[in-house]
Amino acid sequence: MKELLEKIYTSTDLDKITDLISNELKKPVILESDHFFLLAYNSYYINQFDLANQQTIFSKKCPLNIFEAFVETGIIDQLKTITGPFRIHEMKEIGLNQRVVVSAKYQDTIMGYIWVQEINEKLTDEEMDFLHEASLHIGKVIYKRNNVVQQKDEDIENLFRKAINNGFSTEKELRWEAKQLDIILPSIFCIMVVNASHAEEELIEELKITIRSYLNLKDNTSHVLIDRSNIVIVVGCYSFKYSPMEASLQVIENLLSNFNTERYSNIYIGIGNEYQQLLSLHNSYEEALEVVELTEKLGTQENVPYEYDKLGIFRYLDLISEKNNKIQYRNNNLQRLMDKNHESQTELLKTLEYYLVNNCKLKPTSKQMFIHPNTLNYRIKQITELTSINFSDFNQKCQLYLDLMLLKGKNR
Repeated sequence: MKELLEKIYTSTDLDKITDLISNELKKPVILESDHFFLLAYNSYYINQFDLANQQTIFSKKCPLNIFEAFVETGIIDQLKTITGPFRIHEMKEIGLNQRVVVSAKYQDTIMGYIWVQEINEKLTDEEMDFLHEASLHIGKVIYKRNNVVQQKDEDIENLFRKAINNGFSTEKELRWEAKQLDIILPSIFCIMVVNASHAEEELIEELKITIRSYLNLKDNTSHVLIDRSNIVIVVGCYSFKYSPMEASLQVIENLLSNFNTERYSNIYIGIGNEYQQLLSLHNSYEEALEVVELTEKLGTQENVPYEYDKLGIFRYLDLISEKNNKIQYRNNNLQRLMDKNHESQTELLKTLEYYLVNNCKLKPTSKQMFIHPNTLNYRIKQITELTSINFSDFNQKCQLYLDLMLLKGKNR
């Protein structure tokens, strides 16, 4: 195996190295990054890959159910503490055949993982030693590869950071710089901003990685970068058949259904309009920021649209607030409900907000608030008894909703 190790030591091609290991051991081999993303794989016969391997190859990363099983059984901890190759026994419930795994390290830092599925015969002691020696070189290769990728990622981030901050005077200038970095520019795009100014740096980086994984990056026209306390996503499409706006909303849906609201509290999201002219990256960014700034002032994104072009009357809240302060205006009906809230720990203000958002319809309001329609009816009756609100007066309803939003910001 010494000759084979020499071949491996002289190669910097992860696919080639994985092929050499797989061919020598006559077993399927999967190479993953330290974050369990697929880097390379090889096997004599495709049907040798078990279900776990197949899912990893198909999704290009370790599936969540398998990762969770590794956490629960202590395998993830073992990967961090055991220096050499070790054996993982069959786990039928996740479609995992018996295999050997070793961490690929460089200067005591884990750079990736090598997984060898044991087909028929187990690896010998000599093969385990060979795998360990090969893993040290693989760790070094991944380290160098990451440095190159990281530098290019930084250059790409700098270009888009310059674009969203209006740093290019002409589209020709932007295209020229993109060409030097071999960047595929989108045909149509919008900017999405995720503001996490109160989150720790570690969580911001975690959010960035999560968002990147949700994006469809097949045509390489979407990019994620940091600008001040904002995670900025250039959601791009190479074909006009696809909508960056729809892709942005899908990313938000994935985020909201998967992240822990306690860990990621005080996060605000905005989406700018779609554009085709590249210099309009700045416009879309400013629009997304306007949504974020509004929701931050209100202290919540609840009932506020993510899309700039759906903000409607929300765009004028600052002007209305300024005038209200000037004439010392206050809504007496809302004051009565607020007093009642403090007195009896009711949720009349919240109920009024949801009722107005749902066009004074009982069924969607009770569904959104997760309360029984009878409970909602009782609260609406309380509101009408305490105030002079007329729910059939359109102008009054508009005024009420605006005043409610301003009250949210003021109370915050």
